Amino acid sequence: MSGAELAALLDRHGFDFFTGVPCSLVEGLISALERRPHDPWLPAVREDVAIGMAAGAWLGGRRPVVVMQNSGLGTSLNALASLSLMYGFPALLVVTWRGYAGKDAPEHILMGEITPKILDLLNIPYRVLGPESIGELIEWASQEMDAKEIPVALIVPPGVVESAAGAGGATSEVGPPRPARGSKSRESGERVTKSVAAPAPPALSTASAAKDDELKPVISRREALGVVLKELADEPVIHANGYMCRESFAIGDRPQNFYMIGSMGLASAIGLGLALVRPERRSVVFDGDGNLLMSLGTLAMVGSLGPRNLVHIVFDNEVYGSTGGQPSPSRETRLDRMARGAGYRTVAAVTTTDEVARALRSADIAGGPHFILVKVTAGESPAPRIPHTPHTIRDRFRRKTLGA
Repeated sequence: MSGAELAALLDRHGFDFFTGVPCSLVEGLISALERRPHDPWLPAVREDVAIGMAAGAWLGGRRPVVVMQNSGLGTSLNALASLSLMYGFPALLVVTWRGYAGKDAPEHILMGEITPKILDLLNIPYRVLGPESIGELIEWASQEMDAKEIPVALIVPPGVVESAAGAGGATSEVGPPRPARGSKSRESGERVTKSVAAPAPPALSTASAAKDDELKPVISRREALGVVLKELADEPVIHANGYMCRESFAIGDRPQNFYMIGSMGLASAIGLGLALVRPERRSVVFDGDGNLLMSLGTLAMVGSLGPRNLVHIVFDNEVYGSTGGQPSPSRETRLDRMARGAGYRTVAAVTTTDEVARALRSADIAGGPHFILVKVTAGESPAPRIPHTPHTIRDRFRRKTLGA
């Protein structure tokens, strides 16, 4: 089957968000998705980041597909276990089978042998695609993921999907069309379209420039969270895992808060997926320095895809607070400069409550993506554990996001 035919089958079954990491076994599919003016292929830097983006897209009303080589299952184990399966995020995983039947380069042989076993251990339903069964198995996968609200996998052996060249297509020398800097979901009647290039990101804000040599924290994270939450209206907020969730909950629980329990490092990916499919409102990410450093490649994805409605706030206390206060590399590395280099349209670094409020007020829906680095002290205040179950967190957040 050609990649274009497979893409059409996925369309027919309602799939409308496509991300992942390329593999030559599905080159034809990716090439077909790249050339589309709607719902184009969104390249991810890592497979677990693609899992996070798919979760955000589902929260925003989409039906996601994540493409990965089977080696990416190893990269994605924690994201699948502590995000997709724990919260219940449906997605179709298109997993290529390198090392099939023990015939491949040495680095693929072991993973080829254990690919089905990994999915069995995760209790992820799967089927192996054959040329004659593709339509039937996509139908099965669609029904299975909807009924169980979990990821479902289709394993693709070599030769099932034609290459772009074999299907008579050629990969553009210019590259794939970039998705819109913000794309509306089906509920609002629009889909992802081509984008024009964004202007170069501006210089650092005045607050950041004034503290270019050193940022000395003077407020706690809880104080900073209180200021931000007071400034927000009904914007959805993706919280990175850790004590930050508990502090935010103690200040004021709201249905628009998605509290992450596991999957450290993926808050920005979830927020990116949500922002791309719901451009009509601001999407906010509460991140930590340790979380951001664990998935720095997401900064480049945000800069490249350019959702104008994304506000990425990093509360940087320079320690891993949940594990005993070990120092993080942000003591020596300015995260705001990384964001500026990655292509965020506005970047600010702040240390006081007044600066936090001003930075958030200036982060309007049209001018992003925005990055706000809030340097805070390492102290933590007592806060209760969040009583909501993962499914409750998921369901109330999605209902509020979709206006149901």
